Amino acid sequence: MAQHPTEVPDGPPAKPRGAKTAAQPQAGAQGTTKSPELAAADVAAYLRRHPDFLINRPELLAVLAAPAREMGDGVVDLQRFMVERLRTDVARLKLVQRKLVATSRANLQNQTRVHSAVIAMLAATTFEHLITVVTEELTLLLDIDAVGLCIETAPAKARLGPNAAALAAGVQVLEPGSVDELIGTGHDVLLRSDVVGDAALFGAAAAGLVRSDALVRLKVSSAAPIGLLALGARKPGVFHPGQGTELLTFLAQVIEHSIRAWLDLPD
Repeated sequence: MAQHPTEVPDGPPAKPRGAKTAAQPQAGAQGTTKSPELAAADVAAYLRRHPDFLINRPELLAVLAAPAREMGDGVVDLQRFMVERLRTDVARLKLVQRKLVATSRANLQNQTRVHSAVIAMLAATTFEHLITVVTEELTLLLDIDAVGLCIETAPAKARLGPNAAALAAGVQVLEPGSVDELIGTGHDVLLRSDVVGDAALFGAAAAGLVRSDALVRLKVSSAAPIGLLALGARKPGVFHPGQGTELLTFLAQVIEHSIRAWLDLPD
């Protein structure tokens, strides 16, 4: 009898009932499976399928290296150098932009603080309250660490009125000519970035906190001694010579007008 070849069934053999399949890796209690890193061929294939990828993400061009063109012996590819210089210029301009934005934000914040300080001084109900605002509350309102309100020793002709005692109780007294010696005869503001706090300006308790300060001349009245507003910060560089002084000058002028009004002094 002829024998027929055994037929081989298509596909994998059927699994018996009740047989369990091999365990598959699952995410969850055992942790998520880590996806394999993309190969260079995968990235190239993706870019071919999405030719507008860099158009929608132009910032990537600043970090990608451009290939050098084969120009032959003795020929220099100037285009590559031009691209590198443009990248450097773009990076520099971005840095300048970030600095400008940071400076603008800081100036706006300082302006808001000075305005709050001015409102607090204008809201003072007594002369003693005004001195308290200047010598105690300005540290919080301006976000600094020490404030000193100073006056030079009053000459005999100075008439500070009945509130002179309150003024003297809240300020530091300086020798005549001290303000000119500190700031200079031709200046009204001095910014120092790294100093040791002066007890004559800030008092013995607060002087140890000061590592940077701003000194502003106070010209209250022709009938009053020269004064000085000293603002101190514990961090070096908070005040420095490169800063603008318009807000400090404005704050000093408000203090001058307020003291002059409360003491009924002439200009």
